[in-house]
Amino acid sequence: MDESSLAGNNEVFRRSIWKNQAVRICGVLAAAGLFLAGCAVTPKMNTSRPAIEALPPGTIISGRTGQAVSFDAMLADLSTVAVIYVGEKHTAAAHHEGQLRVLRELHFLSPRLAVAMEMFDRTYQAVLDRWSAGELDEDDFLRSSHWYANWRFDYALYREILEYTRVHHIRLVALNLPFNIPPKIRVGGTNYLLDYEKGFLPEEIDTTVSAHRNFAEQIFRMHDFKGKVRFEDFYLAQCVWEDVMAESVAKNLGADRMVVLAGNGHIQFKYGIPERAFKRNSAPYLTIYQASVGEEVDPSIADFIWFND
Repeated sequence: MDESSLAGNNEVFRRSIWKNQAVRICGVLAAAGLFLAGCAVTPKMNTSRPAIEALPPGTIISGRTGQAVSFDAMLADLSTVAVIYVGEKHTAAAHHEGQLRVLRELHFLSPRLAVAMEMFDRTYQAVLDRWSAGELDEDDFLRSSHWYANWRFDYALYREILEYTRVHHIRLVALNLPFNIPPKIRVGGTNYLLDYEKGFLPEEIDTTVSAHRNFAEQIFRMHDFKGKVRFEDFYLAQCVWEDVMAESVAKNLGADRMVVLAGNGHIQFKYGIPERAFKRNSAPYLTIYQASVGEEVDPSIADFIWFND
């Protein structure tokens, strides 16, 4: 959609955006088995701002103004900050295509670029370094990263992104902690972890963010744990997950601009990774929430909402 089309349709977009007060978003938090994948829930929202209704694929809405913007206008804003979070529904091919487009354009503007990914835990950083250096082919990479034992989603969804980082020798950063640890925290807290497992915990774990806690409570009530899981442990596991990734972002930013690829649930409303990383290094950032067809979104969910599926 070109600029003239955007200008001509702004009034239509305004009527569509502010028409409906309801909101439905999908908390895509499947990794480590903590939250339900693709579930329709009603998170804590800014009730003074009505929801953005589902819009045609390719539409980008500014979370600040509620207005449609072009990709180039969004890119101009992204180029002014140090960290760019691009969310995803893990199984949506269009979301990964959108991430690759952002990555390519930012790399063109700023060759000093790093890509940080939720899909890898820190123990695989050496493997990522070898991949970025061009020392591994795809088969070696899949085997040495234990892709299908850890992340499990179809590698084809991420192939073009990872191939781009290898061809252009872009630094890859592993964000996560080993995927077997959060489920242990969920059922036993952190005190009962083995000593070596405690070594993967972040230096700071923030469980005081009320909006994030409210969202987690809604997800918790959707599970039938039959008394086997306490909410405080469930929420602690989620916060460990968010804070270890935020710590990875903050510690690995360096002089590069960083594109962070993670599930929408980790970047929505900024209370997951983004704000926790910002508290650690004060690096300016922007967020992109990639919405799916039929999804109605609170405009405060991100700096940009991209209907891209």
